[in-house]
Amino acid sequence: MLSGLSAILLAFSMPLTGRGVAIRNPAVEPRQQTPVVAQGIAGNIPLRILPLGASITFGVQSSDGNGYRALLRKALVDGGNPVNMVGNEQGGTMRDNENEGWPGLRIGQVKDKAAVSIGKWKPNLVLINLGTNDATQDFKVSAAGDRMNELLDLIWKDSPVATVVLSTLLPNQVATTQTNVDKINVMYRALVTKLRGQGKRIVLAEMTGTDGPKFMNDFADDTHPNDQGYRKMSKIWFEAIVAAGKAGLIQRPQRVVGLSIPDNGDA
Repeated sequence: MLSGLSAILLAFSMPLTGRGVAIRNPAVEPRQQTPVVAQGIAGNIPLRILPLGASITFGVQSSDGNGYRALLRKALVDGGNPVNMVGNEQGGTMRDNENEGWPGLRIGQVKDKAAVSIGKWKPNLVLINLGTNDATQDFKVSAAGDRMNELLDLIWKDSPVATVVLSTLLPNQVATTQTNVDKINVMYRALVTKLRGQGKRIVLAEMTGTDGPKFMNDFADDTHPNDQGYRKMSKIWFEAIVAAGKAGLIQRPQRVVGLSIPDNGDA
C-alpha cells in the first residue's frame, strides 16, 4: 500500500483538476478499495502558516493568483493537519488566502512588514521565499545573508515557537540576476546549516534541485513560475515541512491575547 506521504506527493504530479484524496494503483493494489489516509505532520497539530516574501509568495503569474499556497494547503489538510494561512495581505481565489507577499520589495523592506505581522499572528510556521528583488536590483548582494539573518531574528523574537522554512531563490533567465541568485543561495544554505547547529527551528526548501522549477516549461516570464512551476514549488515546500515535523521542530501555535485565530482558516 502507498504510504500517506507517497500518496500526497503523487497528487502533486497530477493535473490541477480532477484530483481526489484517494490514491490507488491497480497494478500494485488490485483489490484495495479503501482510500489511502495520509499521516499528519507533528501529530496533526494546527499549522498557522505565514507565507512571507515578495511577488512569488503572492502568486504573481499563476492563473488563479494562489501561486503555491492553495496546493500546499490542500496537501497539508489532506494529511490531517488543520491549516490557517495568516498575514495582512489577501491574494488569489482560495478562501484561506492571507499572506505576506509584497511584490517588488527586498529583504529589508519585507522585514519592516514582518515587524507588523509576526507579533500579530504568532505563526508556528513561516515560509520564506525572499531575495529575488535584491538579486534583480543588484542591491548589496554580498550582505543578503546578513539581512536574512536579521529577519529570522525578528521572527523568533516575535513568535518564539515559529519554525521557519527558508527557500532558496528560483533560477532567473537574466544572466546578471542569475549570478546574484547563485550568490544569495550559497548564503542561505550556509545560514540554515549554521542556525540548525545552534538549535534553531529552521529547515531549507531547496528550489534549485532536479524537482524544482526549470526554464522554459515552468516559468511565465524571466522570474515568475507558471502554474506548473508553482506546483513544483508546492511539493518542495511540503517535503520540507514534513522534514521539519519529523525532526520535532514544529510546535503548537501560541495563543494571541485579544485575538481569536481559528485553527481552520477555511471555516
